Amino acid sequence: MGPDVPLLNDYKQEFFWKRFPQTVLGGPRFKLGYCAPPYVYVHQLVLFLTPWLLGGVGTLLYQLRVLDDARAGILSGALMLGAGATLQMLAQCAGRRTGTVQRLPAANNILADEEEVEFTHCVAPETVRFVVPGKRFMVNVVLHTVLAGALCGLGTWYLLPDRLSVVYGDTGAGMGAVVPVFVLSWVTLCIAEYSLIVNTATETATFQPQDTYEITPLTRPLYILAFIAVDLALRCMGGGVAELQVASQVLHVLFVVLPLLWALGMLSPLDALLLWAMEQMLVHGLGGSPMATNVRLVVMFLASMCVAVSTFFIPSSLGVVLFTVAMGYLLSQDLTQVMVLFRGRNRDPPSLGLGWFGLPLSVLLLAGAMTEAGLLHQLSPSPGNLSLGSGPVEVWGSAGSAPGPQAAVGWLLIALLLVTRVLRELQGACVCGGLFLNPLYPRQVSSAQAFRRRTRGLRVAGLARRALLNLVCPLAMIAFLAMDATLQKLHTASLAIGVTRAFRVVWQSGEDALLQMVVVVVVRLADREGTAHHWHDLGTGVQLILVSLVSDRLSQFLAKLKFTLTVLITSWTETKQRRQSAGALLALNGALCPLLLAVVLLSALLAAPLLPLFTLPIFLVGFPRPQRSWPETPGTACPCPDSVYYQQLGARLASALKQACANGVLGSCSPGSHFLGRFQDRVAWVTVLEKGYGYCTVNIKGLELQETSCHTVEARRVDEVFEGAFDRLERPGRFLRFLNPHWENSLRPCSTLPVRVYSDARNVLTGIIDSPDHLRQLRSDFLKTLVWILLRHCLQDKAYTVRRVKGHSLQLSGRKSQSSQHPEPSPGDIKMAMASQGHPDSSSSPNLRGRDSSSLSSFADWSDEDDLFGPVPARKPVRMIMVRTEEGQTGLESGVSLPGSAEIHSLYENMALASLPTLRPLGLGLGMGLGLPATDKGRDHQIPTVTTTITTTPSIDPTQPLNFSCPYSESLSLATAWRNAPLPSSRLQALRPCFPEDWFHFCLSRFVMEGFWEGEPEQVCRALQEDQVLRELYSQVALSCLVALGADATVPSPSLLFRVYCGDAPWPDGLDWLRANKELHQLTLGAFRYSVKLLIDQASLGPVESLDELYTTLQDYHDNWFIGLTTERGWHDGVLQEKPFLFSLGQDLTMGTYTGRVLSLQENLVQVGVLNEECVRGQWANLSWELLYATNDDEERYSIQAHPVMLRNLTVQAADPPLGYPIYSSKPLHLACL
Repeated sequence: MGPDVPLLNDYKQEFFWKRFPQTVLGGPRFKLGYCAPPYVYVHQLVLFLTPWLLGGVGTLLYQLRVLDDARAGILSGALMLGAGATLQMLAQCAGRRTGTVQRLPAANNILADEEEVEFTHCVAPETVRFVVPGKRFMVNVVLHTVLAGALCGLGTWYLLPDRLSVVYGDTGAGMGAVVPVFVLSWVTLCIAEYSLIVNTATETATFQPQDTYEITPLTRPLYILAFIAVDLALRCMGGGVAELQVASQVLHVLFVVLPLLWALGMLSPLDALLLWAMEQMLVHGLGGSPMATNVRLVVMFLASMCVAVSTFFIPSSLGVVLFTVAMGYLLSQDLTQVMVLFRGRNRDPPSLGLGWFGLPLSVLLLAGAMTEAGLLHQLSPSPGNLSLGSGPVEVWGSAGSAPGPQAAVGWLLIALLLVTRVLRELQGACVCGGLFLNPLYPRQVSSAQAFRRRTRGLRVAGLARRALLNLVCPLAMIAFLAMDATLQKLHTASLAIGVTRAFRVVWQSGEDALLQMVVVVVVRLADREGTAHHWHDLGTGVQLILVSLVSDRLSQFLAKLKFTLTVLITSWTETKQRRQSAGALLALNGALCPLLLAVVLLSALLAAPLLPLFTLPIFLVGFPRPQRSWPETPGTACPCPDSVYYQQLGARLASALKQACANGVLGSCSPGSHFLGRFQDRVAWVTVLEKGYGYCTVNIKGLELQETSCHTVEARRVDEVFEGAFDRLERPGRFLRFLNPHWENSLRPCSTLPVRVYSDARNVLTGIIDSPDHLRQLRSDFLKTLVWILLRHCLQDKAYTVRRVKGHSLQLSGRKSQSSQHPEPSPGDIKMAMASQGHPDSSSSPNLRGRDSSSLSSFADWSDEDDLFGPVPARKPVRMIMVRTEEGQTGLESGVSLPGSAEIHSLYENMALASLPTLRPLGLGLGMGLGLPATDKGRDHQIPTVTTTITTTPSIDPTQPLNFSCPYSESLSLATAWRNAPLPSSRLQALRPCFPEDWFHFCLSRFVMEGFWEGEPEQVCRALQEDQVLRELYSQVALSCLVALGADATVPSPSLLFRVYCGDAPWPDGLDWLRANKELHQLTLGAFRYSVKLLIDQASLGPVESLDELYTTLQDYHDNWFIGLTTERGWHDGVLQEKPFLFSLGQDLTMGTYTGRVLSLQENLVQVGVLNEECVRGQWANLSWELLYATNDDEERYSIQAHPVMLRNLTVQAADPPLGYPIYSSKPLHLACL
């Protein structure tokens, strides 16, 4: 889409210009999309002016001195109460009548854009229902009616002309100011009354998507009541307070412009206002943190208020110190995690991250802090430290006095601030706010091992910073506060709150507290003469509150100013963002530069988002809201099949974020920070919700993988930003190479984090799946795989096998798997995992298959990072029984075969191999035997050799019982239904030579040595191999499955292979029988998929050279792979269970090719950067206004188009539903960061 795409489409423009006048006037609908009788507009106009008429009665009687001001207000309120009750009764009656009988006009158009009302006469039910819709709940009928009467009465009293003259009497404005204020103020009052009692307008400041409890009608009246409350306080105090007098004059002026503020959406809805006010008081007044949920915010606010009130009533200053230190530490902890620990749930330990060991350490740390604070306060030289008398304020370094111990601690705090800030800056990829690149940060690192090796020194710096910030700094700040003279003047509420906050913020946000305390120290050191006595009289606690507010608002102002400049500059420099109006908007912003700075400053002072209308350089002040920006608890998403990848990534990324946040790699990680993680096609959005001592709470979202054009543009820019910081391509000039080339971008690179995550490799199988030479081997591999699966299935299905395996569990417990990093099998895989407990873990040799090395001079030059197919783990030696047949002896011959014997066209062929992550081989798992046959050096006896004679027996009659010659064969018997395939015996006899008897005997020998039968292994193996009935049973079932699946062709076509792999066989003979036996069908389909995987592996890495290698490969498929389709439940479960490898076969219909997809679980580097939080909040504020008020849900609207600098499309995706559409969103995750 071009830059001149309409901001609103034609229908939405018409809708907006009908809704906006309704919002301005409070609810009257004077502009409809259809013709309406004049009496509809007259009714609304009369109801709009009713409060002014009824209030005018009281005002007139007061001016005539018939009634005093109080009685005049009561009279107007009573009249309005009666009018409101009458309106609500009419609305309820009309609602019942129209609800009983719905009139359907003949001309009604069900395709109309809005509901049209057919009016019959002026008092018809539909007319009343249109003008006064009524309330949904009866309690709101009563509440809103009473509030309407009270509002009219108090408004009449507030706007009496004589009262206005008194308020503005000192200004000399006279009646020239009173008359306009009186008239316009009554317009404001009429607007609020109409929205409360008649019809509620849709507010531009919308926080909740739905107004379930009808809170919106209360918003405007309660703002008016707040204005009246100030004037009421002034009258009650006799008008002698100058501050209240000035406030009343200002509020009377603001009262006039309230409709404009409501229309612009600058005043918060009640729910957002309440949450914002509690959050601001908790953070800046009580020393807390923004909370992850609304419930936690309310509970923490109430608990903190109780602590502050208790501090005020403690008579001893020593008691105040001990109480505030202890409560500050407790409230700064995540107590919910301690409750989880006591409940015994299998979740993360409490915030110390040490489980039960964290509790005594926490008690020890708290005891040490309280002891230090008590001793220093008791021994400090300040007089009267045990009473609440007013002590003097110490001025450091004043004439005739030496610096005291508190001054020495102040110098220590300055040193700690400098050291911790330097250590934090050293660990990131950028320094100085992202302007320069860190020369100490490693560049062009492709593996997690290399990254850890090259960042060892930076991790040491992070550990030193962690120790200083979590242990040394809190104790130093407590020492500074314990010796402060402010503790002697706790009889005032402000000082009590200040001291309570000071001792809590030391724990809650140590880095911010250290900065604030250093500012106070620097001011004291600079003012040696004590000239700023008003500042010193405030006390340290109040000073810290003011410094906290100033530093927070200053940082917000700078971030908003950068966001403003970004929007302004990119509206012209980005060609695809340059609209026809860009030049005019830039000129207008330049001409109104002071007004623009005032808007930015006002939004910073209110801690409200700066709203760029439609993301154009038209800036408004958004309404104040909590820092999370959204009303609901995080965790809502729009799930899709790709969500499972983020579900696995989220848990691992959260674990990596623990160390990063604790060491300061990601900066301060303050609540409200947003981070963006990038790995391959995945984009993770991390939001810090809450932070305390030793923990932080985050929300991780996953953005869509099916990249749209806008998503692709921004994702490409994200990759460029990270590449410029982490790869650091050489640029001319010594200075330019350390300059961040993407400093103006809202994304600033922080670091790369080693995360155990799936690497996704997609390959085009041209030359493999369509090669006749490879397809010719498919039938043989399928029969071998099916035999192996049937044998294993039978052995695992017998009850005595469980007892046998348990008997060997102690003997085998000492064997450690070389692939122990793989996850344990799930309960659903216990049956399939029994056999793997009875034999050593199968893995493959690091050597290549074979012995002939004529084409390779040395294998030492091959490394894991150079191998396109990734590392191949070593295989343990295994025991086996060799079977000699009449046709010959099975030998473990070996020969060299180069990997990549078939050409594989990769989807990443245009990229350098060094930029790709290390991949596993296509189809090569941990168990592929690529080396010489291993021998069991731990055994003293020789491998037994058994000679058998192969004879042919007739087909088994399914109606007759099986007469096995070996008693052990009963455990391998197959179900009767599996033997009665409706296939002609001649067809099976023709395929009888295809049955792999040598492989069948080899599998039996291996299962014998794995301990599935008791007895002498050689005798058991001989008896099983000589049982001709058993052999013919498996031959008949395997060949029946081969025919029923349609895979009996010598060279199957690629399309047939793909259809059978997907379970969509072309209905050959016997398919109905096979599908009727669901268990056999699943085993057969799994065997075919294994054989397809084996075909791809052999084409890529050379043929399987021995039966042992084939056995090991199949065992590896079973243990470490999921081989199926991405749409199957097993794929989803395999990702969540963290199967080491997953394989899927697909088809690209546009290109006419078959593709393979391999997910490999390995430790990869995830690139993480921090976003400009004001840029995110501003775009989210515009999104809320645009979708909830303007209802501009067009998928191609301008405000969702790609913006490479602001990352507009990604930011919109990351918003909480229903406005955003992340495909994954975690519940609030509590990370232990101590």
